[in-house]
Amino acid sequence: MPAPPAVPAVNLTFNLARDYSGQNFFNGWDFYGSWDNLTLSNVWWVDQATATADNLAYVNQAGNAILRVDNTTNVPDAGADTRRNTVRLTSHDFYDVGSLWVFDATHVPYGCSVWPAFWTKGPVWPDNGEIDILEAVNLMTYNQMAIHTTEGCMTSNAIQQTGELGSADCASNSGCTVRELKPNSYGDDFNNANGGVWATKFDVDGIMIWFWSRPDVPAELTGNDKTIDISTWGTPSAAFPVSPLCDVTEFFTPQQLVIDIALCGVWAGPTGNYQQTCPGVCDVSGAGSPAFDKAWFEIQYVRAYTTGVVPTPTPTPVPSSAGAATLATVTGTSSAQAHQGSSSGAAPSTKRGVSAGAAAVVLSMVAGMLLAAC
Repeated sequence: MPAPPAVPAVNLTFNLARDYSGQNFFNGWDFYGSWDNLTLSNVWWVDQATATADNLAYVNQAGNAILRVDNTTNVPDAGADTRRNTVRLTSHDFYDVGSLWVFDATHVPYGCSVWPAFWTKGPVWPDNGEIDILEAVNLMTYNQMAIHTTEGCMTSNAIQQTGELGSADCASNSGCTVRELKPNSYGDDFNNANGGVWATKFDVDGIMIWFWSRPDVPAELTGNDKTIDISTWGTPSAAFPVSPLCDVTEFFTPQQLVIDIALCGVWAGPTGNYQQTCPGVCDVSGAGSPAFDKAWFEIQYVRAYTTGVVPTPTPTPVPSSAGAATLATVTGTSSAQAHQGSSSGAAPSTKRGVSAGAAAVVLSMVAGMLLAAC
């Protein structure tokens, strides 16, 4: 029987590595530029030129980034091939162990058929780990957090967290899931409260996710602090610590950040899932308004912090095109290094949606919604 992992030192201070905000928000991301061949939702994740021309991705007068579903087009019904335009972003940079990611939004997409997420992935999905920080579907009233791994990682109710544990097997269809119990974590409640902030630590002692509704956001996350001290943050909403049940650092490679809006698909779309909160069947055809009038992100910033080497800022944006390989920086406790890979163009079929591992995670979305409803 293998020895349990050693108890790691806990890092409490993180230094700013990347700040995605203001007029420069869209520098450092790839637009997917293809149909959703990942979770089979009824969308076309458009390229940057289309997103800009159609006002699906822009910076508003408040200096916040807007990502939205097309709510102006009357989309004809093409059966299973019906697709409505929306957006998916994937960061150029990969973030290693020793990272802290902060996501500040004043509005999240919401509505029947709507499936938004802020999450992370390794170069090969899902084998290199996945962290779901914000994810919900349809008219759910709370956020569901999760991690997905290959075989051998478990969690338990003995772990200290303020959320409610669902599945405890991180390699299961649903992954290890945690339901947010704090108020205003999703939907109209979140949006009416002027949003909130998620912070995710990916470090030697495990993965921790904190959530604060707007009135409770820590002071150090409301300004432009270059260094963050997390020692006063208290118990996280979701915790996946290094333990005898799982050394999570062995299941996760450096991670890319992803923001997307899907519609229907394998979690939001199946009738049994959809009708838990919405009437009828999941459908993206027809008029875009009022069905998708609430289906937009407004993001004040995404910031990545590290305990390791802070990379030199990229002087110019990396061109975005489907399938284009980009030279990305890895930040974290490991020495900074160049990582060659596809940041997020149309994913090769061997990476997501076809392999046995990918199929299991696709099925997880269905199981996840069933768990969420319990």
